[in-house]
Amino acid sequence: MASHTPVTDRILGTVQRMHGCDLDTLTNSLTDLSWGQVFLEVDRLSRDGQVLVTLGTGGRYLIRLPDHDRESENNLVRS
Repeated sequence: MASHTPVTDRILGTVQRMHGCDLDTLTNSLTDLSWGQVFLEVDRLSRDGQVLVTLGTGGRYLIRLPDHDRESENNLVRS
């Protein structure tokens, strides 16, 4: 049964639950979507500043929410 939740919400929710993940893990967790569908939406979200995409080790693209970086920086400032 396919989910009726918009692709954007599903991607953002999955990345949030996983506290960041690589593109392949994200795609594998959204089994009813193709790799291309996930890639295009992640690309759009990245351009909008809703996710951060970086190149990790082994050529994997890592996806995380920008808020996680801000929270880490705030914790370092307060310490």
